[in-house]
Amino acid sequence: MLMLGPIGFAAPWVLTALIALPVLWVILRALPPAPRQVAFPGVALLRGLLDRVPVARRTPWWLLLLRLATVAAMILAFAGPSWKPTAPGNQTGPLLVVLDAGWSAAPDWPARVTRAEAALTDAAGQGRPAALLLADGHPAPGALPFAPADTLLAGLRAAQPVSWPTGLPEDPAATLAAVPEGQLSTLWISDGLDHPNRAAWLAALADLGPVTVVPPARALRSLSLHAGDTPSLTLSATDESAPAILAIGPDPQGVERELARLTPGDAAVADGISTRPTAIDLPPELRNRITRFQVEGEAHAGAVVLADDRVKRRKVGLVGEADRQAEGQQLLSQLHYLRRALTPTTDLVEGGLGDVLNTAPDVIVLADQVDLAEAGDLAGWVDDGGLLIRFAGPRMAAFEDLQDEPLIPVALRQGGRDIGGALSWGDPRGIAPFAADGVFAGLTPPEDVAIRAQLMAQPAPELAERTLAALSDNTPLVTRARMGQGQVVLFHVTANAEWSNLPISGLFVDMLNRLVQTARVSMAEEQADDRDQPFWTPETVLDGFGRASPAEGLAPVAAADLTLGPGPDRPAGIYVAGERRVALNAGGPLVLAQWPGATVEAAGTATGRDLRGPLLALAALMLALDALGSAMIARGGRVAAAMVLAVMILPGPQAQAQAQEPAQPQVQAQDVNPELARAANEVALAYVVTGDDRVDNASREGLRGLSMVLAQRTSVEPGQPVAIDLDQDDLSVLTFLYWPITDTQASPSPQAYVRLNHFLRSGGMILFDTRDGDVTGVGGPDMSQALQALAAPLEVPPLSPVPDDHVLTRSFYLLADFPGRWQDNPVWLEAPPAGAQAAEGVPFRQLNDGVSPVVIGGNSWAEAWAVDENGYPTFPIGGGWEGEMQREMAFRFGVNLIMYVLTGNYKSDQVHVPALLDRMRTEEMLGP
Repeated sequence: MLMLGPIGFAAPWVLTALIALPVLWVILRALPPAPRQVAFPGVALLRGLLDRVPVARRTPWWLLLLRLATVAAMILAFAGPSWKPTAPGNQTGPLLVVLDAGWSAAPDWPARVTRAEAALTDAAGQGRPAALLLADGHPAPGALPFAPADTLLAGLRAAQPVSWPTGLPEDPAATLAAVPEGQLSTLWISDGLDHPNRAAWLAALADLGPVTVVPPARALRSLSLHAGDTPSLTLSATDESAPAILAIGPDPQGVERELARLTPGDAAVADGISTRPTAIDLPPELRNRITRFQVEGEAHAGAVVLADDRVKRRKVGLVGEADRQAEGQQLLSQLHYLRRALTPTTDLVEGGLGDVLNTAPDVIVLADQVDLAEAGDLAGWVDDGGLLIRFAGPRMAAFEDLQDEPLIPVALRQGGRDIGGALSWGDPRGIAPFAADGVFAGLTPPEDVAIRAQLMAQPAPELAERTLAALSDNTPLVTRARMGQGQVVLFHVTANAEWSNLPISGLFVDMLNRLVQTARVSMAEEQADDRDQPFWTPETVLDGFGRASPAEGLAPVAAADLTLGPGPDRPAGIYVAGERRVALNAGGPLVLAQWPGATVEAAGTATGRDLRGPLLALAALMLALDALGSAMIARGGRVAAAMVLAVMILPGPQAQAQAQEPAQPQVQAQDVNPELARAANEVALAYVVTGDDRVDNASREGLRGLSMVLAQRTSVEPGQPVAIDLDQDDLSVLTFLYWPITDTQASPSPQAYVRLNHFLRSGGMILFDTRDGDVTGVGGPDMSQALQALAAPLEVPPLSPVPDDHVLTRSFYLLADFPGRWQDNPVWLEAPPAGAQAAEGVPFRQLNDGVSPVVIGGNSWAEAWAVDENGYPTFPIGGGWEGEMQREMAFRFGVNLIMYVLTGNYKSDQVHVPALLDRMRTEEMLGP
C-alpha cells in the first residue's frame, strides 16, 4: 500500500496513468489542418450576414479541464484509495486473527468481518502466514493451522455469529502449538465482554508477540428473565440508555406482531454496566399470548427472551367437593368460584388429590379440605417446588385436630370468627391496603368488599411476616409460608360467598392470578420431578441475530446439560419435554473485559474510509456536466441547455404551487372533507361528529371494530370510518350514518337537514343511538329530549319496535335481540304497513318494500364494537364469558344491520315463492 499523507492506495501502479493527462490535453487542443482557400465570386453575396449560431472552432479550455478532471477521478478511483487506512507495518512474522463470534458480536458483525478481511489482505500482500480463530465455543480439533492469508478469506466471509456466548478453546498452548517461526502478531476483534478462559488466552498470546485489541464500536444491550415470585425482565447495557422492550406474539388473527411495550425501570450502574429491572405488568390474557420479549432496535440473540412456562399459563389442580347437580345450587360450591376465576388464565385439572398430583401441576388449590390421605405425597410435592393454595371453610373450622393439620402456613384456632353475624357485636370488616412490596402490590381493595367470618390465626412472632393480606382490624386474611422449595398459602375465608363477598369481586380474580404467577416452574425443578423425561428436545432455535427457525438436525439435550445454558450443542431456543416447555435464553449479566499488556484501539476508530465510491460518483457528475457543456456550445444547444437547467434547478409543480401566491382564497377547497373522496370509491361507515371527544372517539373506534368484523366474516370490506360534519359535508356518497345523541349537541343548520332528508329519501340509513340503555329502557320513538330536538326536522316515517319476523333478524345471523354495551332495550324502525300478513307456507311477513331509513335505540352499540389500534376491546361489557358473548351478539347485530342496509329485503323475497310455483304448475298443465 502506498501512503500519500492521510490517503493510502491499494493499487498504486494505476496512478502511472496520470502521466497521460498532459498528452491528452495536447491531443484535445490540436487543430485540424488549415483549409485551402479557393476564390468563389458568389461569396460576395454573403457579405454582411451574421451567423446567429456560430460553431466553435476549438474546444473551450474549461470543457477540456472538466474532461481531464473526469479522467483523473476515474484513475484515482481505480487505484483503490482510502482515507487514513491502518498502517500495514513492517511485521514479517505470522498473523493470528481472533474473532469473537458469540451473540454479543452480532450487532456490528459486518464491520468486524471487514476489519478481519483487511488484516488478512494486508498479510497476504506481505507474504505472511496467517490463521483465523473463531471464538464460537466449539472445541478445537487440534493445533490451529497457519496458511497463506488469502486462503482464509472464504471461511471468514462465510462465518456467522452464534446464539450462545463467545467461547475460546480450553488449552491455549495446545491450540497454538503449530505457530510458525517468527514473532506472532495478534489482532483480537473483541465483543468487549469477559468470557471464560479469556485471561489465559491473552497471557499466552502476549508471550508470543504484540496483541492489538479492537473493541466494539457500539454499546451492547442484553435482556434476561428473572423468575421470582413475579417474573420480570432485566435490561443490562454497557451504556445508560433505556430502549423500550417489545412484547411480541400472535394477534387474534394469528399474525405475530408487537402486542405491548414495556418501559425499563431506574438504572443501577456498577463496573460500567447499567441494569434496569422491567416488570411484566400485562394482563394475564395478553401475557399468555407472548412468544418473546425483545429490546427495541437490537438484532441479536442476547436481546431476545423467549417466553416459556415461567411466563405463560400454569397448570392448576382443583380439589374440593363436587358441584351440586342443580344449577341454582352450584353457586354454593367453592369450586364454582375458583373455576370461574382461574379458567381464563390457567389450565385447570379437577379431581381427587391423588389424580391431580399425577398430572404434575404447578399449583394445587384445596377448597376446605382437611385430613387428606395423600398428605404425605402432597408435602413432598410442595417441598420440591409446588405452590399449594388452601381455603378455609366450615369443615376446617370444625376440625378437632386442626392444630396437627399439616401444610398450614400459621397456627390456627379451632372454630371460625363470626364478624357480621346476628350474634356478633361487630360489623363486617373491610380489607386493609396491601403492602407496597408484597405479592398483591398495586391492587386496590374495593370498599364494598366485606368479610363476615374468618378463621383466626394464633398469635406468633412470625405471623406478621407471613401475612400477605389483612383485614381492617389487622387480623390475617391471606398468609403464606415457605416449605422447602415450595410454598403454602391459606385464605382464611371460603372460596364462595358464604363468609364474604370477596369471591364475587374482581379483586378475588386478581389475587389468585398474582399467586398463581408465583409458582416456580424452573428448569432444575422440572428435571427433578419429570424423571420419565431425561432429555429435552429442541423445538425452535435462534441464530446469532435473534432470528427464530425450526430446530432441524439437533439431537435431544440431556436434562443436566440444559441447566448450563446455551452452548454449541444447545443453541438458544425453546426445548420441550412432555408437556413442559423451557426457554434457553442467551442474554444475561454483562462483565466488561480488561486487557492488560495489550494495545487497545479507541472505540469506534475508523480503520480507513474507502474513497472509490465517492470518486466514481464525482466522475459521473462531471460526465453529466460535460454533456451539458457540449450541448451549450453545439448548434442550437442553447435551447437544450436551458431545458436541462430548468429540469435540474427549477422546483417541481408542487413546490411552484406552494411558492406562488394564490390569486384568490380557496375557501371551498378547504371545506371539502378529503375522506369523502375515499368513501366514494369504497364502502365506508360514517359517524356524526358531536363535539364530545370521548363520544367521537368511541364512534370512530366502534365503526373501526365493526369494519374489521365485516371484512373477516362477509364479502364486505369497509375502509376506515369517516367523520361527518353535518353542516359542511356532502352525504350523497354514504349509505350508513351512525349518530350518537348527546345532551350538549348543537342542532345542524337548515342546509344540513336538507341534505339529511335527501340522504334518507335516496336509500341511506341513520342509526340513532341515545346510549342510555343502562339508565332506562326505550319507551317509544321519543327517547329523549335531545333526540326529539335533533330529529324533529327529519322526514321520519312512523316507527315501531322491531317485530320478530323482520328481515333485520335474519339478514346474516338469526337474532332475537340486538344488544350493544347495554341490552334488553327495544329497537325502533319503520313500522310495517297496516294489515301486513305472511303468505301461506312462509314464516314471515313482507314488512317493507325497502330499507327503513332510521333505526333508533339506546344500547350504545359503538362502545360494544369499539377496538383500539391493536384490535383489543376498548370498553368492558358485563363480566367474564357472559360479557364477551354479549359483545359477540352486538357484532352480529352490526353485521345484520350493514347487510340490511346494503342488500335491502332480499331475504324476504321468499314470500313470492308460492305464487311462482303455482304459476309454473298452471303452465305445465295447460301445455304450450
